[in-house]
Amino acid sequence: MATSAGLLLPLLLLGQPWAGAGAPGEAVVCAGNACYTAHWGKLSAAEAQSHCSKNGGNLATVKSEEEAWNIQRALAQLLELEEALEARMGKFWIGLQREKAKCLDSSLPLKGFSWVGGGEDTLYTNWNREVRSSCVSRRCVSLLLYLSLPSHASHLSKWSEGPCGTPNSPGSNIEGFVCKFSFKGMCQPLALGGPGRVEYRTPFQATSSSLDTVPFASVANVACGDGDEGREHYFLCKEKASDVFDWGSSGPLCVSPKYGCSFNNGGCQQDCFEGGDGSFRCGCRPGFRLLDDLVTCASRNPCSSSPCKGAATCVLGPHRKNYTCLCPQGYQLDSSQQDCVDVDECQDSPCPQECVNTPGGFHCECWVGYEPRGPGEEACQDVDECASGHSPCSQDCTNTDGSFHCFCKEGYVLAGEDGTQCLDVDECEGPEHGLCEGLCLNTQGSFRCSCLPGWELGPDGVSCTAGSTSLAPQTGPPQGEDMGDREGNLVYSSTISRPTGDSEGTSKEPPTMKRPSLPSEAPTTLTAPDMLAPSGPPGEWMEPITHHPKATTDRGENMDEAKQSDNGTDGQKLLLFYILGTVVAILLLLALALGLLVYRKRKAKREEEKEKKPQNAADSYSWAPERAENRALENQYSCVHLSACCRTSWSF
Repeated sequence: MATSAGLLLPLLLLGQPWAGAGAPGEAVVCAGNACYTAHWGKLSAAEAQSHCSKNGGNLATVKSEEEAWNIQRALAQLLELEEALEARMGKFWIGLQREKAKCLDSSLPLKGFSWVGGGEDTLYTNWNREVRSSCVSRRCVSLLLYLSLPSHASHLSKWSEGPCGTPNSPGSNIEGFVCKFSFKGMCQPLALGGPGRVEYRTPFQATSSSLDTVPFASVANVACGDGDEGREHYFLCKEKASDVFDWGSSGPLCVSPKYGCSFNNGGCQQDCFEGGDGSFRCGCRPGFRLLDDLVTCASRNPCSSSPCKGAATCVLGPHRKNYTCLCPQGYQLDSSQQDCVDVDECQDSPCPQECVNTPGGFHCECWVGYEPRGPGEEACQDVDECASGHSPCSQDCTNTDGSFHCFCKEGYVLAGEDGTQCLDVDECEGPEHGLCEGLCLNTQGSFRCSCLPGWELGPDGVSCTAGSTSLAPQTGPPQGEDMGDREGNLVYSSTISRPTGDSEGTSKEPPTMKRPSLPSEAPTTLTAPDMLAPSGPPGEWMEPITHHPKATTDRGENMDEAKQSDNGTDGQKLLLFYILGTVVAILLLLALALGLLVYRKRKAKREEEKEKKPQNAADSYSWAPERAENRALENQYSCVHLSACCRTSWSF
């Protein structure tokens, strides 16, 4: 049995007064390698953090559901210390804060907040409502707790964010805070074999008699209750070996022959065996062994304590004295040899093209422009993007390995953002216009040259030479020839004889040959107006002679197409030009007539007013100033006769 003599010095080294009960207004819960304390106090978040840090901790983190339940137990104990609480909502600070100028990030679970003790990316959250988007002030998080509800430990408190408060104004409904203290290890609670009392004082100055685990460096005060008030024992939780912590005591405490195994099972964890002299000892069940404290039992199966973590499986070694952790396929042991991490199979390049690693495995994918050869096959084959009915090109398409190229016919260029469309080249614009000596007419995918009336297109299809024909209107259409087609397109008729049998493939046309009209949709560009001039005998009508410079090998077919694309469109443009000119002339005439009409009305009105005005003899006279008349009256040689005075008073 242990005595108190060897542990008095460690107790004195702590230098703290002993308290027989927990400090008022706080509760303690220890689990794992951490302890949580809940406190009453209307403090700001900064003041609460300062209170926790003085004892070596921080405001509590809630990084997992298990940790949330530990904090909930501490808050439930704190509320049990109060006899009657007002029915209201209370808030308790935790260590989740967002600094000023750091804005909300809704893509993260913590919304841009971070834990005071470090770490930002934790998956567990329990927000009460949507977090407010604010960057202008510091924000802090608290736990919402209904103070009047009895079952506080049955549900987890929600998170609420708000201002962090100030010393004079801690915040709305702030009732307290929760601290967290982390340790390198824990001791098991001391076992009593007889009546007695145990109180633990932790390094963070909290006292409790009921801890599930006791943190490293805590002091235990054991007072046996068999009537001997002087029997007190002091123990210190210390590290015996790596990751092994105990009190340094052997056997149950406060044992008494009077009670034997009848009191608290003699303090034994499993079995208690009494001797004939009133003594007893602890024992373990089959498959377990008694540890050095002579109280606690440990399994003889090393895997019984589940030393392997995650996906690792514990496998017993020879003679069941050790174990080995094994990982499933696609995983391997980490540095601790107790947990598994994923193996990146793609580093060995198992796929012919793209490899995608997945947890515990991988799968192969084909690059863009390729596809699997068959279901479940890893080999890839080229996709023929130019296949019939699937070509993305507007004209010509050439398939390549994993891709394709679009090409355009002569007279077109590639266009569009993806380079799959073809746009007609206007050869009549830019430097190419100089190719034609006369007129240049653009067509879809090509162009052709034309000459003014009175000129003929040369054999080269570019130059113009003077002709011997003249242009004159025809008195009527030849028999059997229509002046237009059913769709309203202009149709030209030629009565001029052409040279026969030239090297360029031109032929003589009959005088009444009808030409096919050009559809109105075919776009053409005319760079100079068609000017008609008589240069031959009357009764003959000559149209501009055209030639396609690109059709030297197949002139007959190209000339027919060129004539069809010119006649209808040129006629439409000329007709539109004449209509617009006529409209402008009419508008000018109307404006001139309106101006003349206004002028005549004003002139007639002035003459009418002049005739109506009455003639007066006094119109040719003007009144003399009044002062002159007064001076005349004052003159001693005033006029005797009124008529004489009048003559002196009026002036011509």
